[in-house]
Amino acid sequence: MKVSLTVLPDPTGFPGVLAAVRAAAGAGFPRAWFPQLPPTPEMIGWDALTTLALAGAAVPHIELGSAVVVAQTQHPLALARQALTASAAIGGRLILGIGVSHRFLVSDMFGYPYEAPAAYLREYLEVLVPALRGDAVDHHGARITAVGQLALPGAPAPSVMAAALGPRMLDLAGELTDGTLTTWTGIKALEGHIVPRIGAAAQRYGRPSPQVVVGLPVCVTDDVAAARAEITGMFDPGDLPAYRAMLDREGVDDVADICVFGDEASVLAQLRRFAQAGATEFSGFAVGDPQTQARTAEVLAAYRD
Repeated sequence: MKVSLTVLPDPTGFPGVLAAVRAAAGAGFPRAWFPQLPPTPEMIGWDALTTLALAGAAVPHIELGSAVVVAQTQHPLALARQALTASAAIGGRLILGIGVSHRFLVSDMFGYPYEAPAAYLREYLEVLVPALRGDAVDHHGARITAVGQLALPGAPAPSVMAAALGPRMLDLAGELTDGTLTTWTGIKALEGHIVPRIGAAAQRYGRPSPQVVVGLPVCVTDDVAAARAEITGMFDPGDLPAYRAMLDREGVDDVADICVFGDEASVLAQLRRFAQAGATEFSGFAVGDPQTQARTAEVLAAYRD
């Protein structure tokens, strides 16, 4: 299992994001992921692909992924063009993570329909994936119409991964993408549901073994109670059914129950348990004060199976 870093938007501004990506590369992380956060006053919602293009142009070698771009906010041909532009700018080091997000964002904030999200994502991927390859697209579906072809010299098609948690989404990710990006998902849900479901789907369609990237908060600390309190106050999955379902599979009530907190030995042991459960990559975002975050990043960077 490889270990990567999730870089969060920096309250000091955009240069802070670039500094964090540079630090991740300098620490030896093979990948850094950047989220596309909802546009609210409480969240710093930089555009993920623009951010990754600029960061990758400034920082060589490290792979960069979006975790995740919301599919409904862009037509798949428009997203393919943006992703290929970003891929060209950073020499093919882009991983395109996409998902259908949640009703509160898609319907309540943007006013788009949220019925049948799995069916929508299927059509979306049926346009997006061939468009990224440069193939001509002529799609007339129940939800998406797309006719066109992209020709961008020197723009390698990025790997595509879906934020898939439920059974239908995992089947779809195994069939049409390179894997899944999970969040708020613990070891029980991973080994009993996520890994076998997406693996079986990929096998049915003759695809390579899928990537399973687990994203969770991490804190190397002797004060686990304080770390738990920070996360509990940061996030409440009560109105997000996809996340609530993962916590129910785990048999816990609070997202803090599945986070990776503890001293160095405990954190490394927990990471190894994720690897044993079938995760191909663990992407941690460090929490705590700046000194604690720096120490946490050091421990993550030093992880070896």
